[in-house]
Parts: sequence; structure tokens; C-alpha cells
Amino acid sequence: MTFIWPTALVLLVVVAGLALLYVLAQRRRNRYALRYANLSLVREAIGKGPGWRRHVPPAFFLIALAFMSIAVARPQAVVAVPSQEGTVILAIDVSGSMLAEDMKPNRIEAAKAAARAFVDKQSESVKIGVVSFSGDASIVQSPTTDKGLVIAAINRLRPQRATAIGRAILVSLDAIEESMGSETDLPSSILQQQNPNGAPTPRATAAPLPAYLQGQHSSASIVLLSDGQNNQFPPPLDVVDQAISRGVRVYTIGVGSAAGTIVRLQGRAVRTALDEATLKKIAQLTDGEYFSASTEQDLRAVYENLTTQLVIRNEKTELTAYFTLAAAVLAVMAGAFSLLWFNRLP
Repeated sequence: MTFIWPTALVLLVVVAGLALLYVLAQRRRNRYALRYANLSLVREAIGKGPGWRRHVPPAFFLIALAFMSIAVARPQAVVAVPSQEGTVILAIDVSGSMLAEDMKPNRIEAAKAAARAFVDKQSESVKIGVVSFSGDASIVQSPTTDKGLVIAAINRLRPQRATAIGRAILVSLDAIEESMGSETDLPSSILQQQNPNGAPTPRATAAPLPAYLQGQHSSASIVLLSDGQNNQFPPPLDVVDQAISRGVRVYTIGVGSAAGTIVRLQGRAVRTALDEATLKKIAQLTDGEYFSASTEQDLRAVYENLTTQLVIRNEKTELTAYFTLAAAVLAVMAGAFSLLWFNRLP
């Protein structure tokens, strides 16, 4: 918790001083009582005293003053709030294995149909982008609120070769940074890192979330769908820390099964197997969730569950009203107890 006017917290010293004065006054009262030679006669004369009840109204009143002092300092805190706004990147595997026909008409067409249904369900304020990945990854559609453009981008997806899950994460992060459009808060750039084959690999290098947001989620998420094993540089688990540092959650969808299936590519029979372990680990490390889809109905159900409730916006919320309300309630309670027990205000 931080304060807009932290200097106002000096009022707590005043409250502490009042509490000290009250304690000193009670001790002085006890010293006066000891001057009587026979305390039993005094007790018989005045009857049963208020006991502990006399301290309740002043205690409530002092706590109310403390809460009011904090309210004057205008406290605020970062709160993760479900929002109907945000950015969602659909990262879709377009490797050749997506032509497998264990889903009708095939995996890639089933994935495209489910993705289109997902887009249709989103709020008009949600930006959606599309990233395709096979041997490399590329932004097919930058994040936009125009659903027509997003659906057209999904329709353009065509199967290619290989599976580069790591690159898909990096390019998706870069698409998110571009959509935020703020170089001062989260500056984005693309560096070139050589992979073992000598080809340059894009590597998103945007700054992590500010310190006060660490451990929180940004208003952006990645939905990554794959049916195979990563076979390109860099390994996915080597780059997932970049999503973690920026609070971007990655929801992964595994298409098919770990046993795999056989698909014919250019006249050759190729066996493809799902790397569930890696997809689960990516989701776990980024506070996302892993979904398994072995049929087109499963795939559609997964996308239907991925609503904008998955988008969390971190907002700095001022808590002044809450502290003021607490102070008012405590002050009223102090007055009520004082009137009830002693027929006077504290």
C-alpha cells in the first residue's frame, strides 16, 4: 500500500499522543483513589463502577481518529480487477501435422472454426491479435478491436512445416507490446539472437512490469494452440520467463494426444506427438491454464471457456473512501456505547 500524501501520516503521532494522555489520565485517577483510607467504604458509597466499559468508547474513538488520519494520507493499492478490456493474442500452430484428420475436416480447420467462435464472443473493447507459427512465427494480425479483420486473418492461415513454440511466445509478446503503444511504461524492441542454425530469431526485450506490479497480471493474455513438439530454437521454457516478468499469462491448448497420430505430408507418412508436459509447464509458470482437446467439440468448448474473465487489469485503486467509512463507523459506535452506558458522548 502506498500513499498520495504520505506527509499526512504525521497525524498518527497526534493520535498516539492522545492515547498516551488517556493512559496518563487513568493512572492519575488511580492515584487519587489511593488517597482514601478505606477503599471499601468508597466502593459501598458509589456502588459498582463501569469497569472495563468506560475504556471502550475512548478506544473506539481513538481508532476512528487513526483511520481518519490514514484516509487523509490518501492510501492506494494495486488491485487485480476482472475487466472487459484487454489484449488477447491467439497463437495458432500451422505446422503440417495440423492437417491430421482426427478432427473434422482436419485439425487446422477445426482450430480456425473454434477461434472464430471465440472472437465473436468477445467484448467490443477487447483487442485480439493473431500469431501463426510453424518453422517460424509471425504476426498475421496486430491486436485490434475490429473482429472482421481478426476473422479474416484466421481464415488466411495455411499449414506449413515444423513447430516453433518458443518463437510463438516471443512474437506474441512483441505483438502485445506494440498494441500497448507506450514506450515510456513498457518499451519494446526486437533484438536478433542467433540460433544454432545461424538464422536470426526475434527476441522480445520489453521491460518487465514496474516493481509495484511484480507478481500481478497485466491486461494481456496469450492463448497458444499446438499439436506437436517444439523442434526449433529457442526452447519454449527458455523464453517463458519473459512472459512471467511482464505478467502475461499463457493459456495453452493441446490438440490431439501424447500417443500422436500419423499424417501424410508431401507423400510421406509422418508421426506427430503432442508435448503435453511442455504446454502444461508453460501454463503453470505463467499462472495460465492448460486445456486438452482431442475432438473438434472439445476444441470449441475450450475456446468458449476462454472468455474475457481471463483478462485481468491491474489498477491502482484509492482506498480513502474505505478508511473514511471505517472511521465513521467506529466513531458512531463510540458515541452509541457512551450514550448507552453513560448518557454522554465520549
